[in-house]
Amino acid sequence: MSSAVTDTAPRAAATADAYDAIATLYAELPRDQLPLERALFDAYAEHVRAGAAGPVAELGCGPGPITRQLTDLGLDAYGVDLSPVMVDLARAAYPELRFEVGSMDALDLPDGALRGIVSWYSIIHATPQELPSYLAEFARVLATGGHLLLGFFEAEGGPVAAFDHKVTTAYRWPVDELAALAADAGFVELGRMLREPGEGERFRRGHLLMRRA
Repeated sequence: MSSAVTDTAPRAAATADAYDAIATLYAELPRDQLPLERALFDAYAEHVRAGAAGPVAELGCGPGPITRQLTDLGLDAYGVDLSPVMVDLARAAYPELRFEVGSMDALDLPDGALRGIVSWYSIIHATPQELPSYLAEFARVLATGGHLLLGFFEAEGGPVAAFDHKVTTAYRWPVDELAALAADAGFVELGRMLREPGEGERFRRGHLLMRRA
């Protein structure tokens, strides 16, 4: 195991504990998507379906609704989450789907095993020092030509900034800086979408659609 993975383990365990503690409440939150986000998932699924067949992993799947959505879009999707309680809730809600406990920066997968990865606001708790190791792991398990969809809180022109997420400390990223880190890990940007905060939201939302080079 690399030193980068080892260094992330204590924070990963703390994050898992934090989500375990609020998992039932978290699963009850409304998750209606805005039209821009639904269109983004449609575009992502179309890109994946156009390539070779293979599994798509939602990394940081929580209680599972995005994994369900990806399956409804015709993808062979399954979910992975660091929180055992979240995985139990996902399995109870969607018993026909597959959910596993696992860490995004140390996946139990061979190189190139996946055709797609969705990380929907699940990299937000990685520190700036840790995030390159997560992106490197995404690149390792994603087949050449496979597709990555990232959702995150955008820094709105400022630097990377920590903020008081309701579960545990999270980070807002400038979209250009995050895209550059992903490029360093071996990804090619296909498109991006920024959405201004909606009612009850504090921050701009950022999204990157990328292909494994």
